[in-house]
Amino acid sequence: MNLIAIGNGTASRETDKLAADLMKRIEGMQRIVVSEAGASVYSASEYASQEMPNVDVSLRGAASIARRLQDPLAELVKIDPKSIGVGQYQHDVNQSELARTLDTVVEDCVNRVGVDLNTASAPLLSRVSGLSPSVAKAVVQWRESNGAFRNRQQLLQVSGLGPKTFEQSAGFLRIRDGDNPLDMTGVHPETYPVVEKILQAASKPVQEIMGRAEMLKTLRPELFANEKFGVITVKDILGELEKPGRDPRPDFKVARFNDGVDDIADLQPGMELEGTVSNVAAFGAFVDLGVHQDGLVHVSQLSHKFVTDAREVVKTGDIVKVKVLEVDAARKRISLTMKLGAPAQRRDGPRENRFENAGRGQRATNNPAIGGAMQGAFAKLQGLRK
Repeated sequence: MNLIAIGNGTASRETDKLAADLMKRIEGMQRIVVSEAGASVYSASEYASQEMPNVDVSLRGAASIARRLQDPLAELVKIDPKSIGVGQYQHDVNQSELARTLDTVVEDCVNRVGVDLNTASAPLLSRVSGLSPSVAKAVVQWRESNGAFRNRQQLLQVSGLGPKTFEQSAGFLRIRDGDNPLDMTGVHPETYPVVEKILQAASKPVQEIMGRAEMLKTLRPELFANEKFGVITVKDILGELEKPGRDPRPDFKVARFNDGVDDIADLQPGMELEGTVSNVAAFGAFVDLGVHQDGLVHVSQLSHKFVTDAREVVKTGDIVKVKVLEVDAARKRISLTMKLGAPAQRRDGPRENRFENAGRGQRATNNPAIGGAMQGAFAKLQGLRK
């Protein structure tokens, strides 16, 4: 399949129309609009000049946009997170704390997805837990000199990568079509002995175990746990064997922009459109509708239910359906709502007066014990008054 990646910046809708005309003439071609946030920062960076030394800056940015469609995580790690569009208040907070928090988030994302050891760039490898930028460069240099890694143990041959670094990083590095099928999973090498016990219990080689969920679910994790690796660890191992090399990221989806809606002047109140959440603040969410100006969904328009913070309902990158409430072309302001359907009806009946209900309850009380106690209290009170 041939794909055309189109940046969502200037003249993106016009380029999208041109690509649509090409698709009519060429079969098997699709077009997808991709966020180009930070592409200009990458194209002028030192790493971009090393990757594409004899390429014009504008063409470097185009290559970055295309590669984001192939593997967005591997491409976006080359850019400072603060340049990707963190939010309008990023300059009002502590910059060192912001940088540290963003780096932690990026590292968590990389480690959760995993990294292909034989194709990853140095910036991507440097985000793996335990690998510093210098060690990441050494890994790439070893790969260029010796060829592709065949197993994880070869990492110990890399200069500057010792046993401690290997222990921290090996579980996040994947090797496809290597010597050991387990190297393509998230199973850490130090837990391979546990896998050997599982294979002995199943009386099958690892190739016949991986991906066989129905068989793996019949195994009892507590039978393979020991003092070093508990039941929870064994369950994680079985989960990795069920879906080896799985990608935890959701399916890639893009918003479908309406034909004929290319500019803010094309918007009319009442239109229902589809867009991508570009930024979220406490007071609302900004949505990209493909008209070169994001619209705002105020926090009061996010849901029929009461919402205190927009981040409870949506997050950046979500595909949402909205309705246009108001358009101010002169001030470039678009007001949107996500309240498309009717509010949910209450299951119970109309609310009754709670004081009236309380009175009914009191009148309905025929308990003699309660009545006797009340009469005694009144009698005692009258005696005190006399």
